[in-house]
Amino acid sequence: MTAAPRTSEYPIDKQFLERWSPRAFTQQPVTEEQILTVLEAARWAPSASNLQPWRFFYGLRGTPEFDTLLSLLVPFNEGWAKEAGALIFIASVTTFDGERQNITNSFDAGSSFMSLSLQAHSLGLVAHGMAGIEYDKAPAVLGLPQNLKIEAAVAIGHQGDASSLADFLQTRETPSVRLPLSDIVFNGHFTGEIKAPA
Repeated sequence: MTAAPRTSEYPIDKQFLERWSPRAFTQQPVTEEQILTVLEAARWAPSASNLQPWRFFYGLRGTPEFDTLLSLLVPFNEGWAKEAGALIFIASVTTFDGERQNITNSFDAGSSFMSLSLQAHSLGLVAHGMAGIEYDKAPAVLGLPQNLKIEAAVAIGHQGDASSLADFLQTRETPSVRLPLSDIVFNGHFTGEIKAPA
């Protein structure tokens, strides 16, 4: 399916319009160097007081590490993410001293995801973030301490053809649009209503 090109209301760098999250992957491998390159970009994301409250776990397809991470996805995501070249799990540090809560841990981890996603795009790869994770199971399997919280998983690889997906996913394999700025941006105070995308 070919979608119309995304457009913005104001001029922005093309990378923001070109980046999207396919589910179809080819069998072309992703190298460890490529994964460490996207994680290098994530390392340089904005960080509250330079706390850098993110930790990453990765596995390349064909390795036990990949299979472990794959097993922590919900069945829906596992069904298509098994074809990705690599999987990454992003965790955030909730506290560094056991007393003070790091209140922006999820926000900062999210910024690291955007950095790695744009770096993947610049390498000719695609990255698809997922919240469909077995959150109750993941800490024990990954050996996480209590102050590490799993935030999201990311499938990374070379974009494949939509025909490789299950029929019900093929129609969704297209760049999504965004709500207009007028629905999400307010000058000084809230004046609208909360709307979900159509």
